[in-house]
Amino acid sequence: MAKAYIIGLGRSGIAAARVLRRDGWDVILSDRSVSPSLQAMGAPLIAEGITLKLGHQLEPDSEHWPDRIVVSPGVPWDLPALVQAREKGVEVLGEIELAWQYLGQTPWVGVTGTNGKTTTTSLIQVIFQAAGLQAPACGNIGYAACELVLQGQKFDWIIAEISSYQIEAAATLAPKIGLWTTFTPDHLQRHKTLENYYAIKASLLQRSEQQIFNGDDAYLYQQGPNQWPEAYWTSVQGKEKLRCDPKRGVYLEDHWVSAFGELILPMNLFKMPGLHNQQNLLMAVATARLAGIDKKAITEALVAFRGVPHRLERIANLRGIEFINDSKATNYDAAEVGLASVPAPAILIAGGEAKEGDDRRWIGEIKARAAAVLLIGEAAPQFAQRLEDCGYHDYEIVETMAKAVERSLTLAPLKGVKVVLLSPACASFDQYQSFEQRGDDFRQCCLAWI
Repeated sequence: MAKAYIIGLGRSGIAAARVLRRDGWDVILSDRSVSPSLQAMGAPLIAEGITLKLGHQLEPDSEHWPDRIVVSPGVPWDLPALVQAREKGVEVLGEIELAWQYLGQTPWVGVTGTNGKTTTTSLIQVIFQAAGLQAPACGNIGYAACELVLQGQKFDWIIAEISSYQIEAAATLAPKIGLWTTFTPDHLQRHKTLENYYAIKASLLQRSEQQIFNGDDAYLYQQGPNQWPEAYWTSVQGKEKLRCDPKRGVYLEDHWVSAFGELILPMNLFKMPGLHNQQNLLMAVATARLAGIDKKAITEALVAFRGVPHRLERIANLRGIEFINDSKATNYDAAEVGLASVPAPAILIAGGEAKEGDDRRWIGEIKARAAAVLLIGEAAPQFAQRLEDCGYHDYEIVETMAKAVERSLTLAPLKGVKVVLLSPACASFDQYQSFEQRGDDFRQCCLAWI
């Protein structure tokens, strides 16, 4: 019996293990952590004939290699054991690549980028569904891709949000339509250089049959038609700013969305704040038109769309103050966009597990628009020093989310502030298991004051 080794007892790892076990593989599912919650998650898998190994990791000097190793997105691709396994001829792939092997006959939309992926993916999904298509979202949102394999259904499209981690482990995944939303420095602890990070994302677009780019992103704009001669481009700045013939572009014209030379809908029907969300909309419209979806379905979906959780999500109005959850802003660029999208002055809650990157534009936005900054988590002292060095002094280290919400209620009337924004500019793993859990905690801390 062929042997498979799955690394990571998360949603994607569990789905991959079940797919392979269903098809007759001898499956080991491992995780280097040990906890009662992991043991509870693993119990049903043991009953299904899957071997569970907690507190275990694959060693690079293993004598008995499996036939296949499947990694979850958080597992570094250059882990010594994985490098050696590939050298030994073992098939090493990511969970989304495994799903592609089963579902490659269905057309995929692949959405990647540093920021904007989730909103764009969600917009595309609701448009496709408004058109009556079976088009589930998977990858970083929605289903784990292998969960779609387990459903055994026939899908019209698969809409996948795909991170650089997933692309790195998906050598053959080739969407029918590939989108690149933004590109700024991120995940450099893993990818080492900006050039390597770019090359990983570019590989997905190179395999895509049709390509859509955000022409308002400075880095992608520089690449332009020289590198991507057949691509479709979008711009909120009008057709003059497109990197292609207007007949291959989607842009704003007199407050209307124009796609490939045809007016689609007036922008005032779209309720999400911020130019970045208008850009997300243009990319979604471009995708829908390339997929043959009519204007009516696009308009109906976008009029009803109110955003995604944890991305500029309005939580509550407390004492006349709006509390907004932007927990998905896990890097400086996303947090800069978040702060620029709410009315100034605002109180900003930031901090968590710091990432590498250029924070200068984010701090510039803080100096221009934040009446106060409340710092939480591991990065709080580092951020405090950075703000001090940049001449911004209206910050406090409050450590926890509950204290940040409580302190903001005191400060807001003193500062004449009507908005409190959680936009951390950090990963969440110092205090939370995910940015979703962090955003949920913010929600609960806010609702406790109602």
